[in-house]
Amino acid sequence: MKTDFNQLVKQKIVTPEQLRGCFAPGSKVVFTNGCFDIVHQGHIDYLSKARNLGDVLVVGLNTDASVRRLKGPRRPINDQQSRALLLASMVFVDYVVFFDQDTPYELIKAVQPDILVKGSDYRPEDIVGYDIVMAKGGRVETLDYLPGFSTTAIERKILENSK
Repeated sequence: MKTDFNQLVKQKIVTPEQLRGCFAPGSKVVFTNGCFDIVHQGHIDYLSKARNLGDVLVVGLNTDASVRRLKGPRRPINDQQSRALLLASMVFVDYVVFFDQDTPYELIKAVQPDILVKGSDYRPEDIVGYDIVMAKGGRVETLDYLPGFSTTAIERKILENSK
């Protein structure tokens, strides 16, 4: 019997309501979030390290409207469905959930992760959702970025080369 990988990937893109009951009892749920507009090696390194911290990795993904508010009218470059499919196709990403707010606070409240992860350019206590995770006895981790990789740098290079 042939596996329909396209269907398997699409099943990983869920709503917060669909996420309830998806975790095995005792699973350590890791949550991170971002725009993930132009996925690069730095994202892959970061997400794989985040997944290594627990049993399940949930990625909160900014909607197109949210990205525009945060990054400006030229962003996102890739639409939310394309970004979600790319993330969901990664073996170390278990679930992708959209959020339309400027921060993932409400989504973190719904997911109730055990481990909250962001880049090391944040202080743990300044990370959105810190209060939620710490109140339930979880932990907040920061991960170093892979030097030389950023979406902003890639966008800048594309713009410079188009002149």
